[in-house]
Amino acid sequence: MRGIGAGLVILVGGALVAVSAEKPAELILRNGKVLTMDAARPEAAALAISGDRVVAVGTDEEVGKLRGPATHVVDLGGKTAMPGFIDGHAHLVGIGDARIALDLRGAKSWDEVVSRVAAAVKKARPGEWILGRGWHQKDWASPPEPNVEGFPLHASLSAASPANPVFLSHASGHAAFANAAALKRGGVGRDTKPPAGGEILKDAAGEPTGLLRETAEELVDAALRADLAKRTPAEVTADLDRRIDLAVEECLRKGVTTLHDAGSPLDVVARYRQRAEAGTLGIRVYAMLSASNEELEKHAARVRVVGAGKNHLTVRAIKRLADGALGSRGAWLLAPYADAPGTGLNTYPMKDLERTAELAVASGYQLGVHAIGDRANREVLDVYERVLARHPKKDLRFRIEHAQHLDPIDVPRFAKLPVLAMMQGIHCPSDAPFVVARLGEKRAREGAYAWRQVLDAGARIGNGTDAPVEDVDPIASLHASVTRQPRTGAAFFPEQRMTRMEALRSYTVANAYAAFEEDLKGTLAPGKLADVIVLSKDLATIPATEIPSTRVLATIVGGKVAFDGGL
Repeated sequence: MRGIGAGLVILVGGALVAVSAEKPAELILRNGKVLTMDAARPEAAALAISGDRVVAVGTDEEVGKLRGPATHVVDLGGKTAMPGFIDGHAHLVGIGDARIALDLRGAKSWDEVVSRVAAAVKKARPGEWILGRGWHQKDWASPPEPNVEGFPLHASLSAASPANPVFLSHASGHAAFANAAALKRGGVGRDTKPPAGGEILKDAAGEPTGLLRETAEELVDAALRADLAKRTPAEVTADLDRRIDLAVEECLRKGVTTLHDAGSPLDVVARYRQRAEAGTLGIRVYAMLSASNEELEKHAARVRVVGAGKNHLTVRAIKRLADGALGSRGAWLLAPYADAPGTGLNTYPMKDLERTAELAVASGYQLGVHAIGDRANREVLDVYERVLARHPKKDLRFRIEHAQHLDPIDVPRFAKLPVLAMMQGIHCPSDAPFVVARLGEKRAREGAYAWRQVLDAGARIGNGTDAPVEDVDPIASLHASVTRQPRTGAAFFPEQRMTRMEALRSYTVANAYAAFEEDLKGTLAPGKLADVIVLSKDLATIPATEIPSTRVLATIVGGKVAFDGGL
């Protein structure tokens, strides 16, 4: 950093950026606690913003020198301001989908799920798809009867909706349940073979129950997409925009100023860019492409962009899935499940993943791979180790998304390689009711959501919510990270908890680094983007029991108030 008169020139992303301190600031926040997350000055009382950048952080007196006749001054009244939350793994359009689809969260039985569908059928046209999301068998008071592996048979659902195809996504997003009409539309019958990396659950007579795991979901999803393809281009764009708008609104309400979008197809990413360049995206998006290796070879160079629309969109990452989820028994394990036969599903061949990694290196992309089970994590780390050995001088920042269950032997590899562990704190208490049943007590204790082990090994953890699998609420995830406390019962192996500052860094500094954006985001310092949130309580110091009651009072993106929650 060097001075030019009363101004500054700051190195940001390898370029010198002029930050004028000669003109009055446009916005000043004062008389509060500014939790900067910057080691050089961790706390301050005030900050000043001009344009989309922070220009000063300091005492009320220091920052007050930048006040002019047109400066808008906000008295924080002792409230806390900090960098906007960065969700390190979520699904933007999926958040919008969840606002539109039938909400099945909290259903206490399969009968309640069927009842909610029946109510939706009464409002639907014959033949119209009924789409829902959020059911989880762990929430049911008892298993349905009859059942296979604790999952129901489709008979009652099909009776409730004989003329409408019904497709209900599991809360994890790694399984779905279809009624008879949807199974027929997808060509799923007694003799249907599942695609590689998928499973069609069948009853004792060999008939499909309605549950489709992992890639088997695509059989019915293809029929749904075929129907959606009948819309006009204008209808497609309007529908996508609606989902984006609903998701952005939700994020801003909860203090999320940047979201790492963990896997979107080329057409969705193209729309992100159009909106970013038009100034209508609303939050900042770090997008991961969900595209085949063949598509990447054709389009990766064209699609890649860094900082489009005044730093509202970066497309420089690729997403892959190595396995499924623990709740649906799709996570790929080294040893069989404790409560069912089998070791889960490998959803993407490792030889193809290695090719993806090399394509990423050649095209200037990062690679993030979903891996939940201990075998999935080991296999992905093995691929990364081979690729990194071939490119030792490149700053690749490969990521493993979730890293939920690790063999202790593999924990040190995250720091050694290095590989970023993108772990969602909120998954731990949410999944706690079934983890020991799936893995057994010993495996769960040694490697389930092993945040303390990963951090102590010297690796970086980025936090998030995996929304819409969970609510896109960073405060709930922070609470989970420091308590590992389910809604009921004892804390889930509390020795693996993060400290308060580790948790806060995992939602700011670490996630900025995970997107190669540490020069722009994650801390409040002169020259950084003015992405700021104001909170009703100080998350750094309040008792853990008060974290969930903390409210977002304002969300500022690029120096503009994007959400006013009553500040």
